[in-house]
Amino acid sequence: MKLLPHLLRRFVAKGRLTVIDHAGARHAFGSGEDGPAVTIRFTDAKVEREIFLNPELRAAEAYMDGRLVFEEGSGVFDLLRLFSVNRAGLGSHPLQQALRRSWKALRGVHQANERGRAAKNASAHYDHPESFYRLWLDERMAYSCAYFERPDQSLEDAQLAKFRHIAAKLKLEPGMRVAEIGSGWGGLAIYLAKVCGAQVTAINVSPDQLAASRARAEAAGAAGSIAFVEQDYRELTGSFDRVVSVGMMEHVGVAHFDAYFAAVSRLVAPGGFALIHAIGRMSPPGSTAPFIRKYIFPGGYVPALSEVFASTERSRLWVADCEILRLHYYWTIKAWRERFTARRAEVAAQMGERFARMWEFYLAAVELGFLDGSNMVFQILVAQTRDAVPVRRDYMLDEERRLAALEAEAAV
Repeated sequence: MKLLPHLLRRFVAKGRLTVIDHAGARHAFGSGEDGPAVTIRFTDAKVEREIFLNPELRAAEAYMDGRLVFEEGSGVFDLLRLFSVNRAGLGSHPLQQALRRSWKALRGVHQANERGRAAKNASAHYDHPESFYRLWLDERMAYSCAYFERPDQSLEDAQLAKFRHIAAKLKLEPGMRVAEIGSGWGGLAIYLAKVCGAQVTAINVSPDQLAASRARAEAAGAAGSIAFVEQDYRELTGSFDRVVSVGMMEHVGVAHFDAYFAAVSRLVAPGGFALIHAIGRMSPPGSTAPFIRKYIFPGGYVPALSEVFASTERSRLWVADCEILRLHYYWTIKAWRERFTARRAEVAAQMGERFARMWEFYLAAVELGFLDGSNMVFQILVAQTRDAVPVRRDYMLDEERRLAALEAEAAV
């Protein structure tokens, strides 16, 4: 190897990475302390150059294609943990700094989510067979950050607690009209209808998710209270007492934030308010990692809070409350990854080995991003007036207790 050692000597400070090149020679990097020990083997001579030029994308692709092979018990999680604890060293390399500058300069292109393209980007991720997601999500098919009341809580209970936490913040009364922007597989809409007595209009651009949501609402006895509509958020009309959007803003793109908040403001009736739940970063504005952008969430972007609040300011919306969930998504994705791993053979049989490797890489990378990186989840309440949301947060706890007592009766 000639090129890659220049990067790895600077990159790997903690732990140890042993690389066996295509000719069988072994190359070791790192102190061996404060991190995992990983051994990988390259099956051809081109892998080294490809990874040197773009390690975050090409290492994933090499694993997906079987050109990067793990030896001596190492695996994807160990490799990505090694990257995670050494990320500062990678980011300081001149070539990697240049790459990041180019990604940031092109993010307007990468995050172009006009109406037609937004639906296509969503379909690329969410229109995999529902049976695939059922292998490792919770029973309510919640595919966003759960709310853990304690770290050892079950995923099912934590996702139910997330619905309760959101509903409590919304302070709903029976008969209230709620617009849900980005409805997933319908779990939150069903909760709001059955437990809170709300009338829900839930929009989504994924036909597969909508079909599954309608079937789930029918089975839950909530179909009469929910309208699942295939529609872009920019096209929804009407006046709603509350608007809620969970895990949707990440798909909007920074250039469309103003349009997103303008839609929220337009939909909220006088005296009403909205809740936005999304992944954010505690670091300054950046770009989407190339592997995630190409294979997992095309068009997606995790915003800095400075970008979020700049948009609410331009939209003249009051941010009435903000909560930062720091470790909740780490616990969520850890549970997903462990469930995925337990049923990996079924994933490969259903979706193919390359797909299974891609998702194995994705889940491990994102889990570690919430453990060692700058990712977190934020929930904000926004309103057109300063007094739409109760001025003391006590109401949220009172509402959570009330809703918890209603859940058994509603059988959610």
